Amino acid sequence: MKKLSYTLFILILLAGSFLTGSWYSKRDAPRVNPSVLKSPIGTSDVKLTSDTDTNKATPSLPPGIVKITPERQQLIGVKIGTVEKRSGPYTIRILGRVAVDETRIYRINATVDGWITKTLPNSAGTFVKKNEPLATFYSPEFLSAGQALLFALSSSDRVQTTGKENPAQKDQVTQFNINIKQYKDSLKNLGMGDLQIEEMIRTRRFMENVDITSPGDGFILVRNVSDGQRFDKGTELYRIADLSHVWVFTDTYDNEAQYLKPGQIVKVSLPHQKKTFMAKVSKTLPQFDGTTRTLKVRLEVDNPEYTLKPDMFVDVELPIQLSPAITVPADAILDSGLTKTVFVDRGNGIFEPREVESGWRMGNRVEIVKGLEPGEKIVVSGNFLIDSESKLEMAASGMLGTLSKDPVCGIDVSPKKAEKEGRKSTYGGKTYYFNSDECKQKFEKEPGRFIKQ
Repeated sequence: MKKLSYTLFILILLAGSFLTGSWYSKRDAPRVNPSVLKSPIGTSDVKLTSDTDTNKATPSLPPGIVKITPERQQLIGVKIGTVEKRSGPYTIRILGRVAVDETRIYRINATVDGWITKTLPNSAGTFVKKNEPLATFYSPEFLSAGQALLFALSSSDRVQTTGKENPAQKDQVTQFNINIKQYKDSLKNLGMGDLQIEEMIRTRRFMENVDITSPGDGFILVRNVSDGQRFDKGTELYRIADLSHVWVFTDTYDNEAQYLKPGQIVKVSLPHQKKTFMAKVSKTLPQFDGTTRTLKVRLEVDNPEYTLKPDMFVDVELPIQLSPAITVPADAILDSGLTKTVFVDRGNGIFEPREVESGWRMGNRVEIVKGLEPGEKIVVSGNFLIDSESKLEMAASGMLGTLSKDPVCGIDVSPKKAEKEGRKSTYGGKTYYFNSDECKQKFEKEPGRFIKQ
């Protein structure tokens, strides 16, 4: 009997020792938080807020936040930049198109019916000088006007002026001079040039063929003549343009056109030829193009060497000075079409997605109107991969969809998740969602104060 009691005592002692050791072991062993999950694509461990943590006073981190190790950041090419508030000179670059100055176009139209008797070797693109012959034509309408001029000249030659003429003779000389001028004007109206008329007066010979001459220095744009060609009155024979001064039209949007002021000097360049010109913004009102929905602003450029040709494309550089503003590199912004997001570096490999509002864009810099403060660190390269991880994290925690701002804690929350957990409140006909029960309680005590904030 004593032996059996001793055996039972030993067994009870061993069992108690085992249970005591097991209890100490569980107490000292590290506990694994089920909210610490592996990143879906294996970049790093990302701490997701549990329901217990959500109900604490301390608000949870914003949705979509990810943590990436330095090694992984280097692998995917993450680069960090600093948000700056700065001013300074910017340059707007616009595409321009060269056009002919409409005030320097010469159109040579036929003033009579006739036909071309001779053409000279010129064509579209040929440079011609003022009064240079281009072609000759014949028209019977010149016959009577030419003979009348020669008759008036012959009559004038028969009258010798000595200064002792009586009044009647003086009136006769005056009438001859008037007739000569009248017949000269008749020939000019029919299309004969001043040089050819003066040649007729000098030689006293009628010229059957009339020269078509250039009214000024310029390049031939249009040539509508050929040997033996019959033409009617009003036909355009030549079109010549003086390209020593040209226009440049720029298609600009409203945000760019506002910086182009009349009289302003801008730079026009031909990048492939490495040539630059200084142009002046015209005082004429910009024309609106309904097809491209842009404003056509006209620039005026001196072109002494005729380098700029009609329909050439040029680069227009407009220097401007903007007031100080918060700016970030354009590559730092992820634009989904509905929202614009940047990733803020919160240190220790933690990146927070933040929605922003943008303003103007100059070159590679974009103005941030709302969402960032100067000095914050943001991702400027590699943000597409971070965005993919952020969306996966939000999907894993049920936070996909439209988010709502907690009016008390200032954190984006999922309305679906907050409604499921009873963290919503209605005030003034609008529903508000909360990140924690404490935030909801604070709101319900003083809703007006938080809405005002």
